[in-house]
Amino acid sequence: MLNRETIIVLDFGGQYTHLISRRIRELGVYSEIQTYNIPPAELEKIPDIKGIIFSGGPNSVYERNSPIVSKELFTWCKRSKVPILGICYGHQLIPYILGGNVKRLDRREFGKTVLHVENKEDLFQGLNDNEIVWMSHGDQVLELPPGFEKIGYTDNCPIAAYRNINDRIYGVQFHIEVRHTEKGYKILENFVRGICGCKTSWEMENWIEEAIQNIRKRVGGAKVIMAVSGGVDSTVAAVLLHRVVGKNLYCIFVDNGLLRKKEAEEVISGFKRLNLPIHFVDAGEIFLGRLEGVADPEEKRRIIAETFIRIFEKKAKELENTWGKIEYLGQGTIYPDRVESAATSKTAVRIKSHHNVTLPEGMTLKLVEPLASLYKDEVRKVGKALGLSDDVIWRQPFPGPSLAVRIIGEVTEEKLSILREADTIIQEEIQKSSFRNRLWQSFAVLLPVKSVGVMGDARTYENVIAVRAVESEDAMTANFAKLDWDILERIASRIVNEVKGINRVVYDITNKPPSTVEWE
Repeated sequence: MLNRETIIVLDFGGQYTHLISRRIRELGVYSEIQTYNIPPAELEKIPDIKGIIFSGGPNSVYERNSPIVSKELFTWCKRSKVPILGICYGHQLIPYILGGNVKRLDRREFGKTVLHVENKEDLFQGLNDNEIVWMSHGDQVLELPPGFEKIGYTDNCPIAAYRNINDRIYGVQFHIEVRHTEKGYKILENFVRGICGCKTSWEMENWIEEAIQNIRKRVGGAKVIMAVSGGVDSTVAAVLLHRVVGKNLYCIFVDNGLLRKKEAEEVISGFKRLNLPIHFVDAGEIFLGRLEGVADPEEKRRIIAETFIRIFEKKAKELENTWGKIEYLGQGTIYPDRVESAATSKTAVRIKSHHNVTLPEGMTLKLVEPLASLYKDEVRKVGKALGLSDDVIWRQPFPGPSLAVRIIGEVTEEKLSILREADTIIQEEIQKSSFRNRLWQSFAVLLPVKSVGVMGDARTYENVIAVRAVESEDAMTANFAKLDWDILERIASRIVNEVKGINRVVYDITNKPPSTVEWE
């Protein structure tokens, strides 16, 4: 591993845990997530830890079976001169363990709140007397342990921030990692650079070098069968693997029958331009057969995940006859995949399974996932450093289960045909607009309802398409795109006129949270 300073984020199950890590990396400092109960002996093995952050979480610290750290961790941090910052649940946990008092009160705080700053040293350096922060809590710290002092409050939260300057322990009740806290990035920078003393040491060029070293150490001279979709994640992962294993990489593209219009042809031609070995597998009938009659989104994801793996294993066995033994399955898994699948914390709530995280039992191939610690924007930086074209780097994310999760309910050939045509119209209109490079994703969703309409002076009773377009930096949070009315009008008009079976188009105006980007 390359020499670098590290900030550890302990995961207590908060929905923004990985956003904390990502913000730290934006500062040019490496950060990684560890489970909340990691023993200090394991922390000793991580080189140059400069600080530890306790994340938020859905529990109450005083409830039975809530995630708790031991006092031994505080002893280790003090001995090792490692500062601690608690956020939300972490803010409450620190006083609770060290002798303070935390209780649930009748008045809760959710959303934007005014923080009154009482001390502008260290953590709050550069802040104004009053700042807008983002609260999301029902419990409060009512009494601080000895050695602690209050440094900020709100009208409903008497102890909204504190510090123990001797032990270098800090806590904030609000979320500094979200954009809604206007000086949140500054507060995080004060902790990471000022209190922890970190310098810029996290750069994608350095990460690429380390990733190549890790792949070489893990895979050695073994053969790798690589799952590719044409998206930036799997493409970047394939290029990285190819740089290390060369001719021992065999890329497989599976047409699961759930892809967008002409997508298979575009992916194959793109990989040929990159001079990467690729083999096409037409498995549409297999996937559709196994999805017949299935409406539950988690069940659809599970079936698609297992079918993918079994197809790869079957292909691997066929290849072994002429190519030699295959030991590894390469995948383009990234951090957000693992977040929503709750793969990084025992206390996190699983939102939905991802095909490249929730793997079936009994899988014979070993996984190699070179991008599993990166966020989408970081993957794009790696892609740029590797010389990939903008068409690949800025290709919109596409879910692993493909159009199956954009058809609410059972998946059929007829529904897929309708959805493909509607989705193509959306992409064409967005590409012609000023929103082309502003959107994280834009797509169609086929709803399981029909509505009455009138076309050609006749009554119709046909399907409804929902249009979804969001802006985001990392998919951890997202805002619905405020598309111009004329764009939406053109999209709706074209879909109704050109796609047989649709007589109504609606626009999704919910953010993430509370919604997810995809509907299923």
